[in-house]
Amino acid sequence: MRRLSIIACLVAVAPSALAQTAEQPSTSTGRSTATMAELVSREYEIKAAVPNGTKFIVFLQKGASAYACEFVTLTKSRCGSVN
Repeated sequence: MRRLSIIACLVAVAPSALAQTAEQPSTSTGRSTATMAELVSREYEIKAAVPNGTKFIVFLQKGASAYACEFVTLTKSRCGSVN
């Protein structure tokens, strides 16, 4: 039940977080990065959200492509490809 309330909270605050997330360049490892706004606009779906200490990790997926986004604060996140 707690997990459901966490996901509901993230969905509720996502629009403000998406509007304020800055784009990040690709990393030196070749993995691509994107903002939450870009991923949602490209129809990625939130599949899970898990707490990680004081932060949350949100997993998004579209087909065989997946991203993990770390919410540093409610208005700042960083995302990277996991495959």
